Amino acid sequence: MGVQNGKDLLIKVDVNGSNTFETLAGLRATRVSFNAETVDVTNLSSAGGWRELLSGAGVKTAALSGSGVFRDEATDERARQIFFDGEIPNFQVIIPDFGTVQGPFQISAIEYAGSHNGEATYEMSMASAGELTFTAAS
Repeated sequence: MGVQNGKDLLIKVDVNGSNTFETLAGLRATRVSFNAETVDVTNLSSAGGWRELLSGAGVKTAALSGSGVFRDEATDERARQIFFDGEIPNFQVIIPDFGTVQGPFQISAIEYAGSHNGEATYEMSMASAGELTFTAAS
């Protein structure tokens, strides 16, 4: 896989609950992270005293975040409504030349900022709220 364009990493939201996804408007920077807790099963008979981990155990999580400019488009409105209604809709993360991650996320934070001589900006954080699927890029 060669160098990828950062603008091609997209976060999309299901706009109406029917798996119709649209890119969140105004995003300039996006980030996705995947984590898995470890379960330590080391004991006195562990080979050489090395730590041992239980395969397939632990909680898996994913986090999405993005920042950009406020555009007051339908996806901005949808994101605000998701937050205030406490909804957990499906999101898609398009990772260029890698694949698509899809599943439920909760918007855990939205921050708005602006200065008198600049544009209004926002930052949003989302936490996985269920099983995620991965589809490799073809």
